[in-house]
Amino acid sequence: MKTLSEDIKTGQFKKAYLLCGEEEYLKRNYKKQLIKAIVGEDTINLGIYEGKNIDMAEVIDSAETVPFFAPYRLIVMEDTGLFKSGGEILAEYMDHIPETTIFLFMEKETDKRSKMYKALKANGYICEIHRQNENDISIWAAKMFARDEKKITKADMAYFISNVGTDMELLSREIEKLISYAAGRNVITRDDIDAVCIRQLNVRIFDMIDAISVKNQKKTLDCYYELISEKESPMRILFMLERQFHLILQAKDLVARGIGKSQIALMMGVQNFIVNKSIYQSKNFSVAELKAGLAESVKTEELIKTGQIAENIGVEMLLIKYSRKN
Repeated sequence: MKTLSEDIKTGQFKKAYLLCGEEEYLKRNYKKQLIKAIVGEDTINLGIYEGKNIDMAEVIDSAETVPFFAPYRLIVMEDTGLFKSGGEILAEYMDHIPETTIFLFMEKETDKRSKMYKALKANGYICEIHRQNENDISIWAAKMFARDEKKITKADMAYFISNVGTDMELLSREIEKLISYAAGRNVITRDDIDAVCIRQLNVRIFDMIDAISVKNQKKTLDCYYELISEKESPMRILFMLERQFHLILQAKDLVARGIGKSQIALMMGVQNFIVNKSIYQSKNFSVAELKAGLAESVKTEELIKTGQIAENIGVEMLLIKYSRKN
């Protein structure tokens, strides 16, 4: 990403760019910056092509056209699938791009063995933009708050991310809400976060698991009914319960083996805040209880999928059983 930023800053552009990876927010952000830097507001010299079955002859004809009173013509191509298959024609053309034309490709999935991938690597720049870690996201979010002269403590930033998650698109919307809500004040507080931010589903599931661990049946069912009222499906809730039981079981085993939290996060493939919560919750369950809860969840899923029980009844019965005081 440093190369992208440097090219945008200096105006020294490659013949072609490929932005790929799962972090859509950053990809779209760099796309906007590149378009602005290369052609500005001038749509005459901007060609946009989306989806598959694009006429390659038309694309090449556009690329060969001399820009109109400007240094560059920009061709933007999104979700074409050419970096997986069928990109042979354009791959050949990558060696012959005019000095006045720049290509920008936006792809969700790529195959590094494809001709198009290899051709672009030889003639341009490939930027794989993956999901950012929590530290990078915290720094980015703090800068967004600072632009509106808002401050937030490290503890409250961690609380904000643990509640909203690490999806940068969602975080950006919640940051805007917090900035508006705290108009007239320069500090974002935990109360502000609780007042206006949407808590992601897995955080709500954490609350449900917490209630189950202390056998608080009322709170367990309140959490469930609240999710149902917000149009979450019982099967989705069940899936998340299964997932969390599995994560807690994994965390409990890895902690018992003396493995540190950072390494556990890498091994489990989840964010640090999920690891921290899973480790905390693992203290309230025995291994036997976790295995039984996971097995019962899987059994409930099977009963629902085979039509032996309605999904809402199956999930509710599971929650009642495991939140009941012995």
